[in-house]
Amino acid sequence: MRWGSTPVDNLRDLIEVFRLDLGAKLLVAIIAGGAVGFERELRGKPAGLRTNILICLGSALLMDLSVRISNDYNGDPGRIAAQVVTGIGFLGAGTILHTRGTITGLTSAATIWVVAAIGLTAGAGYEFEALATTITVMFVLRGLGWFEGRFFPHAHDNVDGVPTEEWSGRTMGRRAAESGAPQGETRASESGPQQGGRRGPQSGPRQGGRRSQDPES
Repeated sequence: MRWGSTPVDNLRDLIEVFRLDLGAKLLVAIIAGGAVGFERELRGKPAGLRTNILICLGSALLMDLSVRISNDYNGDPGRIAAQVVTGIGFLGAGTILHTRGTITGLTSAATIWVVAAIGLTAGAGYEFEALATTITVMFVLRGLGWFEGRFFPHAHDNVDGVPTEEWSGRTMGRRAAESGAPQGETRASESGPQQGGRRGPQSGPRQGGRRSQDPES
């Protein structure tokens, strides 16, 4: 602290020395990523609480580093941020799956992308904008998700990657097959040919040959 400085100057020195501004940015990133990740965790999505917090936290840290490097060395502050966007694109692509003609994971990939954008916004020093965007994302995921499921039911909704119509058809087919034949007959029909065809010819000669030679020896 400088001699004869005012309390405002002392506060600025404390913020600069202990990087309290960075702590505030990271705290906002944790809150924003945690809020979105908690909603994803409730829905059982692969990108849950910890994943979204780490993405938002890392994006905020890299953005702050990019700004400080540009101020100290007169560089481009958007260079590191651009690499974050590229890396998040690969990470989001890993959550997209194509199974049985249906595509799943698009919402999770978009969530990862927007959480990284929130982290970059917080790291650049726009904490209010980051929190406002988080509230908007939560409304889209919860409010519009309920509205979409209530008034626009999709035919491509799936269970474990299998469309619900195909899943229900499989379930009905299995139940019909099980109710048409008793379990004992079904097991006997499945196990009978295997025991008679495979185990009978293989085990018969071996057991007969070995046991017949034992008394002679």
